[in-house]
Amino acid sequence: MAVYTEVSDEDLNAFVAQYDLGGVLSCKGIAEGVENSNFLLVTGKGPYILTLYEKRTRREDLPFFLGLMEHLADKGIACPLPVQGKDGKALRELCGRPAVIVTFLAGMWPRRITPQHCAELGPALARLHLAVADFRMERPNALSLGGWKELFEKCAPRADEVARNLRATLEAELAALEAHWPRALPAGVIHADLFPDNVFFRGNTLSGVIDFYFACNDFLVYDIAICLNAWCFEIDGSFNATKARLLLTSYQKVRPLSKDELAALPWLCRGSAVRFLLTRLYDWLNHPPGAFVKPKDPLEYLRKLRFHQTVRGLGDYCLDDGGSYQV
Repeated sequence: MAVYTEVSDEDLNAFVAQYDLGGVLSCKGIAEGVENSNFLLVTGKGPYILTLYEKRTRREDLPFFLGLMEHLADKGIACPLPVQGKDGKALRELCGRPAVIVTFLAGMWPRRITPQHCAELGPALARLHLAVADFRMERPNALSLGGWKELFEKCAPRADEVARNLRATLEAELAALEAHWPRALPAGVIHADLFPDNVFFRGNTLSGVIDFYFACNDFLVYDIAICLNAWCFEIDGSFNATKARLLLTSYQKVRPLSKDELAALPWLCRGSAVRFLLTRLYDWLNHPPGAFVKPKDPLEYLRKLRFHQTVRGLGDYCLDDGGSYQV
C-alpha cells in the first residue's frame, strides 16, 4: 500500500475539524500511487481525497500544483479541486507533512487500454494545454536534459547490473538527444505524468485527470510523447500504431500541431523513454529493503526507447510525415 505516513483517528478528526465538511465517517488508505500518502476520506458531506506530501515532493512546489488545479477547474477541466478550510487556506499540515484535501473525482482508470481510450485522451490533453495558456505560475522541468544527465551519473556505475551494456546505451542516447533536442517549440504547463492510472473514465468516456505533482513548464508536444509511450505499447512490448494515430489525430482536432512539433515528435518520444527509464533505474538501484512500493521495471522503457530509435518518420506513428526528422 502506498501509505507512508499513518494518521491516527485523533489527528485526523482534529485536521478535518478545520474544514466545513462535517464529521469523519471513514478514512481508508489508497494503494495506488508511489510518491505520496493518499486516503479516501468520507465525511458528512461526501467523499474526498486526503493527500500527505512525502519527502520527494518539494514543499515550495505545492502552491504551483494547487494553483494549477484551481486554474484548470475554473476553466472547466475535470480535475480534483483543493478544498479550502474555514480560514480560506487549502494547504496545511498533518502528522508533520504538508497536506491537502481535494474533491473526489468519479471514475476508474483503465486497466486494459483500448483505442477508444486513446481517442478520448487526445482531445482532453489538448483542452488541458489550451486551458493553461493564461496560467501565470511557472515551474521548470527538473526532469529534462539536465536532470537526465544527473540521474545517469548516479546510476552509471551499476547500470550494467540491470541490463548488459545499459550504461553505454544510455550514454550514447543522451549524447544524441543533446545534439537533436528541439530548442523552440510551443511551450506551457504540461502534466508530464499522464499515465493511464492518472486518467479516469466512466465507461469509455473520459471523466477527469488527476495527479498533477510532476506538472511543469516544457514543450506542449512533449506531453504527447509521454502519452504515446504510456498508452500505445502493448503488454508484449509492441507499438500499437492504431492507438497512436487516434491519440494524435483526436488531439489535433482541438489543437493542431505545427510542422516543427510534428517533426520533433520522434526525438521527444526518445527523450520521454529515457526520462522514465532513468527514474525507474534510479529507484530500482536504490530500493530500500522493506519499502512499501515495489519499483517499476526500467527495462520496459529500454524496449520503448529501442522502438523509437528505429523510427524513420511520422509514418511509423501512422501520420503523414511532418518533415525533417533525422537520425
